[in-house]
Amino acid sequence: MTLQPESVASATPASATTASAATATAATRRAVVTGASSGIGAATVRLLRQHGWGVVGVARRADRLQALAAETGAEVFVADVTVQSDVDALRDYLETLGPIHALVNNAGGALGLDSVESSDPEDWIRMFDVNVVGVKRVTSALLPLLRAGVTPGTSADILTVTSIAGHVAYEGGGGYVAAKHALASMVGVLRLELAGEPIRVTEIAPGMVHTDEFSLVRFGGDQAKADAVYDNVPNPLYAEDIATAIVHMLELPFYVNLDLVTIKPVAQAAPHKVIRGELTTR
Repeated sequence: MTLQPESVASATPASATTASAATATAATRRAVVTGASSGIGAATVRLLRQHGWGVVGVARRADRLQALAAETGAEVFVADVTVQSDVDALRDYLETLGPIHALVNNAGGALGLDSVESSDPEDWIRMFDVNVVGVKRVTSALLPLLRAGVTPGTSADILTVTSIAGHVAYEGGGGYVAAKHALASMVGVLRLELAGEPIRVTEIAPGMVHTDEFSLVRFGGDQAKADAVYDNVPNPLYAEDIATAIVHMLELPFYVNLDLVTIKPVAQAAPHKVIRGELTTR
C-alpha cells in the first residue's frame, strides 16, 4: 500500500516546534528514513527534524506515519520495502521533491529465537526479505537521487542500521544472525562498488536497544517474553541513543566516513553476555 503525496501530508502544524527550526535548511538537505513508524526510525526522524533536515519517513503503517508527520512536520510515505512496486512508487514520489542527501536504511526485524534445527524456514525467508533484499531494493532505487544531491564539497550518505548480530553469532539467533551478517557484508560490498564517488557508505550496529516493538515482534506478541529480555538490565540503550549516533554520523564533515559504529550498553559485553543487576567496581 502506498499513500499518494497529497494524502500523506507535508503537514507542518503551527504547534510543531521542530518544523520551524527545520525551515531554513530543509530545501538543501533531505533524508529518507525507512522503518520510520516506531523505534529507532521514528526517533531518527524526530532528531533529524530538530537538526533542520527535511525528512521523508517511510513505513507500512499509515496511521503511525501520519501521527509522526503531525508531530514533526516530516514528509511521510507508506511503503513496504519488500514490495518492489511500493519501492518504485517511493522513488517516483521522491523525484517530485528533488534530490535527497541521505538514506537511512533502518527497516528490519527479528522473528523467533529458535535453533537452526528447529526454526521455521518461512521466518528465515521473511527476515532475509526485509533485512537484506529490502535494503537492496531501496538502495538501488534511490541511488540516482542521492547522486543528484551531491554538489561540490559535499557527499551523499547511505547509512544502514544492522546489528551486533551481524558481526557476532549467538545461540538462538538463527535466521536473524544470518540475515544481519548478510546485510553487513552487502554494506561492505556497496562501499567497494561506490569507491570513487562522493557517497559515504556507513553502518551502525546496535546491541541491546529497549524499544516497544522489537522483542515483542520477535516473540510473536508475547509481552512477558519481550519484557524478560530487558529485565533487570541496568540502562539498556534506547531508540534515542541510536538516533543521536546516526545524526552525528550524517553530520560529520563530508570527507569523514565512519565505516562501522558498534554501539552497546555498558551492561552488554556481547550478544550472549548481558549483565543483570547493578554494575559495580571490583
